[in-house]
Amino acid sequence: MILTSLHYFYIIMVVIILAIMLMKKDIIIPCIIGIFAMGYIYSGSIIKAIQAIFNALIYAGNEFWGIIVIISLVVAMSKALQEIGSDILMMSPIKKIMSSPSMAFWSIGITMMIISWLVWPSPAVPLVGAVLLPAAVKTGLPAIYAAVAMNLFGHGIALSSDFFIQGAPTITAAGAGISTAEVISASVPIWFAMSLTTVVVAFLMMKRDIRKNSFNYKHVVDIKEKMKIKFSTAAKLMAILTPTCFIFDIAAMLKLGLSGGDATALVGGTAILIMLITVLTTHSIKNSFEKVADYIKEGFSFGIMIFAPVIFIAGFFFLGNQNGAIAVLGKEAPDILNNISIFLSKNIQMNKLSAILTQSAAAIITGLDGSGFSGLPIVGSLAYTFSNIININKAGLAALGQIITIWVDGGTIIPWAVIPVAAICNISPQELVSKNLAPVLCGMAAAIVTSLLIL
Repeated sequence: MILTSLHYFYIIMVVIILAIMLMKKDIIIPCIIGIFAMGYIYSGSIIKAIQAIFNALIYAGNEFWGIIVIISLVVAMSKALQEIGSDILMMSPIKKIMSSPSMAFWSIGITMMIISWLVWPSPAVPLVGAVLLPAAVKTGLPAIYAAVAMNLFGHGIALSSDFFIQGAPTITAAGAGISTAEVISASVPIWFAMSLTTVVVAFLMMKRDIRKNSFNYKHVVDIKEKMKIKFSTAAKLMAILTPTCFIFDIAAMLKLGLSGGDATALVGGTAILIMLITVLTTHSIKNSFEKVADYIKEGFSFGIMIFAPVIFIAGFFFLGNQNGAIAVLGKEAPDILNNISIFLSKNIQMNKLSAILTQSAAAIITGLDGSGFSGLPIVGSLAYTFSNIININKAGLAALGQIITIWVDGGTIIPWAVIPVAAICNISPQELVSKNLAPVLCGMAAAIVTSLLIL
């Protein structure tokens, strides 16, 4: 296998992009430059190189459009429920079981995890913070550890798996050239090892910290509970109907074996119907037209905001896959990553340990920008490359990269990524990161060891 200038340029751009991420800079500019240059190197035409930028964005956008829509619709639904107070009613039973700091830690964490699975961590933060945080603090749980629980369970455990909405595994699978279901299935043991290790270590550290520094945590944190409000019949109805509908969705997925796009379609349709029922039961027909439009605008503003940078980044990295290269460069475009894989397999000695460690390092590096999902196309592409060099489970290697990337990038150990949770708990982002760091590193070690055993 002979590598061409196109192959070498792709490799150089990947190294440059990773270096820029290490410097904590955004990588959209090098990705655009990379797409343009590759278009020119392949075609020799400035016009085709300019067109390649747009075509790469269209290809990446088509790959992610279903996920953008589902996230936008779920956020729109949550906005409708928040306006009538159904969110508070759905949370109220959890407050009753928080009888001690330990119970509060697990209750607020597990609740955050479930809501993040269903409606994404970002809208879950203000919901859980506003309703459960005051009750948790009253039990004696320090606000910093309430933040730790919210952050680790929401932006770590829930977002790194994303079993329900399936945004993260869809992006990872696209980069690796496999199905979303394969990534999800392969991720379960790795995700479980990292998640369990992380939260257990965090809990034990919390217990020791409170015991050794009890004097520092005796003060009462000034967190205001929401004013007592009178809930409407519609609010009570939606507080019951919403979780019932999603439980039905989960049962249908298990019964009918729905996954990937089919599962996403079921969740998306359910979110639309819940939003519509909420509006129609709380507003007049005349006002309902405008309210539905407003909620959808809010939802899609959020969805596009999250995925806009990811589309540019994925546009470049998808050029390494033959399907993406053909769609952007032309029907004779080479399978760049596959060619590089064959070349490396003939010239460099690699094994399972080096592949897993390289994937883990790349996942950490790509997660340093704290933007969310930007590193997923990269780790997916690396899994594709390494699986062609050595005998290793491609889906499992991609899942390892996804899990570590999200724990870093989704926001648990980077100060600028934990700001929403820190703000709602009235603590500094640096303090939250310092509490998260040791548990997350222990969790990463557990994930790597598990990968070595099962991949």
